Amino acid sequence: PIFQRINKLGFEIGNHTFTHSNVAKMSLQRAAIEMKLTRILIESITGRSTILFRAPYNADSEPRTFEELEPIARSRKENYLTVGESIDPNDWQVGVTADSIVARTISQVESRGASIILLHDAGGETRQATVDALPRIIQYFKSKGYKFTTVADLMGKTKDDVMPKLPPTRDSWLNKMNFYLAEATYWGSHFIFALFLFGIILSVGRMIVMAALASIQRRNEKNNTVAAFMLNKQFPLVSIIVPAYNEEVNAVRTVKSLLQQDYPNLEVIFVDDGSKDSTYEKVKTTFEGTSNVKVYTKPNGGKAHALNFGIDKSEAEFVVCIDADTQLKTDAVTKLMEKFTSDKVGAVAGNVKVGNEINMITRWQSIEYITSQNFDRRAFDLLNCITVVPGAIGAFRRKAILEAGGFTTDTLAEDCDLTMRLHRNEMEVKNCTDAISYTEAPETIKQFLKQRFRWSFGVMQCFWKHKEAVFNPEYKNFGLIAMPNILIYQILLPFLAPLADILLVISLIAAGLDLIPASPFHIILYYLIFSLIDIAGAALAFAFEKEDYRKLWWMIPQRFVYRQLMYFILLKSIGRALKGEMQGWGTLKRTGNVKI
Repeated sequence: PIFQRINKLGFEIGNHTFTHSNVAKMSLQRAAIEMKLTRILIESITGRSTILFRAPYNADSEPRTFEELEPIARSRKENYLTVGESIDPNDWQVGVTADSIVARTISQVESRGASIILLHDAGGETRQATVDALPRIIQYFKSKGYKFTTVADLMGKTKDDVMPKLPPTRDSWLNKMNFYLAEATYWGSHFIFALFLFGIILSVGRMIVMAALASIQRRNEKNNTVAAFMLNKQFPLVSIIVPAYNEEVNAVRTVKSLLQQDYPNLEVIFVDDGSKDSTYEKVKTTFEGTSNVKVYTKPNGGKAHALNFGIDKSEAEFVVCIDADTQLKTDAVTKLMEKFTSDKVGAVAGNVKVGNEINMITRWQSIEYITSQNFDRRAFDLLNCITVVPGAIGAFRRKAILEAGGFTTDTLAEDCDLTMRLHRNEMEVKNCTDAISYTEAPETIKQFLKQRFRWSFGVMQCFWKHKEAVFNPEYKNFGLIAMPNILIYQILLPFLAPLADILLVISLIAAGLDLIPASPFHIILYYLIFSLIDIAGAALAFAFEKEDYRKLWWMIPQRFVYRQLMYFILLKSIGRALKGEMQGWGTLKRTGNVKI
């Protein structure tokens, strides 16, 4: 727009190369391309060509050195007329003031008697000093009788001579195409910049808000009341439902660990979902004589079916659902039950941690559990809009599950779907950070991708299933905060992150090849600042969880590998959703490496 305005006001425009690199230090081929690209840009936007040229880093009207002469020689081969000057107040210098620019200009005019002034209006530091100095320069010299004119007028020519209009030709369509390309590039870059700015504001703003909410909730937890039946030592029966499919590595150990719980009135209902290994036989044999362990098997139907089967077999008022690879701390069930402070509490989410930090991929998952999943639940607990009671540890009022329709099979995130239905039934969903479970995270990239794709696709299914709740005040904070949070921060905003990484790489390559006037150091510095903001947010989450801060070092390589994997999963999930394809649960290979 500025370029078009300059042309319409009648001013002349010259060629200054495309990337502002030193013409004397580049090949002849690149020098020709630099000038041609700029000429094409001028022609497509203004409908005029130009014969005026000034080389970057070269402005003297009396060139003497090779670096001053070579660009002139090269431009002459392209039929350009080089425009020089002898009045250069060096307004581009860092820290220069308007007073200095005015004084230098006046001094050079009076001492040299020259007629062309060089000023800058782009790149580097702000040009406010130049903008402030310009009217003072004009006023001063006009008062001395000077006339301000154009290069063409100095030559005794007109604008049409130095910027001839393009004649109509059969190739005019090419000029139009170049114009549309320039328009698309200009507005596209502004759009991307605006998106990045919007994304940064949203991300930083969310981090601040979540930290504030989590802090308030943390203080509230110290004063929270405990369920009346717990205070009165009336311990209602709790059924721990353990669905399992091909879990022979973990199953027996998991049930044994559950029997170590300090809650005095519980039973374990183990449901084998048609395993093809010896899961059922091992559990059945090991706990044959244990009165509070019930072992069932059924044809394979998926995790949701297995959970519903176990709930049907239970006669307890409360059920705790866990995964067969999960180990609970001995007080986990007690802590969960303390949160059922009223009949409106339908579910309580536990605190899931990675129990098998044995390699890079599991350490990265551990950081993610701490910094996003658990930290977010703290904040959303305050607003009663937790969207997922995790499958690894979650307690439910059995009546609330049945009224909500049980676990369903129309999504891959049955835990997320049930939690959303509880909110829509006006039930409260609480968080319990002290009820800790240790889960077995995937230990290979292949297994990790399989699990996370299932999660990502499942959350999208749940969002679409409950889309009418988005921004719907009828569903209070669940509709006004939690659902928009999924849309913005789990579906839309992550699209910008890979673009930022791609642009970083391109910028570094371009700066290294001197294709853009930017220092690779500055690009890396900005990226590091952006990364430090992430690490600062993670450090806050670590403080809440009382985790070892030394883990944060793993976030540095995590940004370059783990994040790319998450981008791939997101794109694959959205692609699968857009195509309307279904996705099965799949199976994960277990290793039994979980340690409390």
